[in-house]
Amino acid sequence: MERNLRKERIGTVTSNKMNKSITVLVTRQVKHPIYGKIVKKSSKFIAHDEKDECNMGDTVRIMETRPLSKNKCWRLVEIIERAK
Repeated sequence: MERNLRKERIGTVTSNKMNKSITVLVTRQVKHPIYGKIVKKSSKFIAHDEKDECNMGDTVRIMETRPLSKNKCWRLVEIIERAK
């Protein structure tokens, strides 16, 4: 039996104060339905970081997973770019 494709997002780490958890801000650009202007929309995800290796400002890829806690159902796949 095959597993369904999991959603992946790329975003920036905004908080790593929690134990084994990070907050990731994902921004996307959407065209306004009436006015046609490109608007920035953002979503915050809480992701599982098993080794506590992320720092604030890192660009990361996260993947959907089973619920790990009340509001954590994403996990860290890789760190794309470290914060300078």
